[in-house]
Amino acid sequence: MANSDTTKGTGRLVHLRVKRQDGPDLPETKRWEEFKVPYLPQMNVISALQQVQKEPRTVDGKDVAPVVWESSCLEEVCGACTMVINGRVRQACSALVDQIAPNGETITVEPMTKFPLVRDLIVDRERMFQDMKKVKAWIDIDGTHELGPGPRESPEAQQERYPLSRCMTCGCCVEACPQYNDSTQFVGPFALNLVRLFNMHPSGALHKNARLETVMGEGGVQDCGKAQNCVEVCPKEIPLVDSIAQVSRDATKRLLFGWLLK
Repeated sequence: MANSDTTKGTGRLVHLRVKRQDGPDLPETKRWEEFKVPYLPQMNVISALQQVQKEPRTVDGKDVAPVVWESSCLEEVCGACTMVINGRVRQACSALVDQIAPNGETITVEPMTKFPLVRDLIVDRERMFQDMKKVKAWIDIDGTHELGPGPRESPEAQQERYPLSRCMTCGCCVEACPQYNDSTQFVGPFALNLVRLFNMHPSGALHKNARLETVMGEGGVQDCGKAQNCVEVCPKEIPLVDSIAQVSRDATKRLLFGWLLK
């Protein structure tokens, strides 16, 4: 068969192999199911799953419950549709069928492994948001009254900070990170990048030392194993390794000279 499967003259089919589980407390339901759906121009993994949802029937003719996944924007902005596709963590909305299976290869889809499973391809990323709270990834304001214009910034400073702000908390970096798992408290590359981002902000810098102190203890920057997997899988190409290095330098200075500021 040339480039793809055919059936009843409908043309090319997309072959999906999906890892499924009916719930977090139902490990006995863990299984693989395979589906073939009609190919559509410019198709991505999300649209292939939508085709499965329309007619959830496996390749062996068994009618099953629709596959459950999470997505929102469909344009690599929200970060919700992170999955492990063909063994690599990535956003399903930007995983184009023509690129990952140009010759009709089977596309394997699995949920992320670093977070508690909810069902099928949905996981609970609550830990990421708790880590954001831990490193104080926000800018404090003094009430809600008018404070006047903020500090002026040079275009160069804005340009340096912008790439760091592109993080969408998708979880790709922590899924690929060998140090981020159930046995560690490591906050992960994304959180350390946010420390750098908010410490660079003119207003955020007012609480720079408080953020640094949160990453100087257990689960902080010293827990990074420098595998650099994070920067390889980040869909927004954020310079995560540079951010980790900068936070490490700042934390070291704080450790050595922080007593001068007390």
